[in-house]
Amino acid sequence: MREFVYSRPETLSDILDILAGDSDARPLAGGMTLLPTMKQRLAGPSELVDLAGVPLLSEIEEDEGELQIGAMATHAAVAGNALVQSRLPGLSLLADGIGDVQVRNRGTIGGSIANNDPAADYPAAILALDAVVVTDRRELPADAFLTGLFETALEPGELVLQVRIRTDQAFSYAKFRHPVSGYAMTGVAVAHGPRGWRVAVTGAGAGAFRMPDVEHQLLRDGSPEGIDRLTFDLPELISDFHAGADYRANLVRVMTRRAVHALLGGQNAD
Repeated sequence: MREFVYSRPETLSDILDILAGDSDARPLAGGMTLLPTMKQRLAGPSELVDLAGVPLLSEIEEDEGELQIGAMATHAAVAGNALVQSRLPGLSLLADGIGDVQVRNRGTIGGSIANNDPAADYPAAILALDAVVVTDRRELPADAFLTGLFETALEPGELVLQVRIRTDQAFSYAKFRHPVSGYAMTGVAVAHGPRGWRVAVTGAGAGAFRMPDVEHQLLRDGSPEGIDRLTFDLPELISDFHAGADYRANLVRVMTRRAVHALLGGQNAD
């Protein structure tokens, strides 16, 4: 690593002051991506600003029909939280299936969505759940927050504070895991509520994306029998040494059907 300053402020205002005063300073959440890239000298921040000194950023609460999940809530905290388990059990199961024990105890929901890895689980979840990402400056719907491969709408110095998710919906997630990393070779998140169906895919494209054609078909016929008749108009999918585009296209179909079947059956997919 290159030399850097490490700080652990105890107030949000101190964190924001540091980030505003130094364009090369970087916030540190779980460090699951940032620290490896620093070790490879692909990133060289002048200062790491540890967010763990502000307990408010780790809180998980419910208010007026919304789950409010602090950006520093770890995957393990989301998986084990009683509110998440009772209101959106599918989200709890998704968090419990991320990486391994070490990753789940260090990685955070805010760090995951801010990094927007194309094979991460949370980006598909917040798209399907129509979540709102709250920063220190504004509130962004997930559709506007996620903009591309490892890219988001975050501006320099802007910090994710919280993710808000309505609880008047059912949610399920089905993932074909990479056997070593646990990343999604393809994962499909499905939500259904008063505003209809939302279906999002991760691990198969340059970033998480929705499938409007499938959503419309489910809106017309969301019965168990109708699921097996779904047709898929897919964008260009990635092809790498893990799997080709055709294989991933088949995984999208299989994982979608599994997730929708599980949602209609009142439980979430593995």
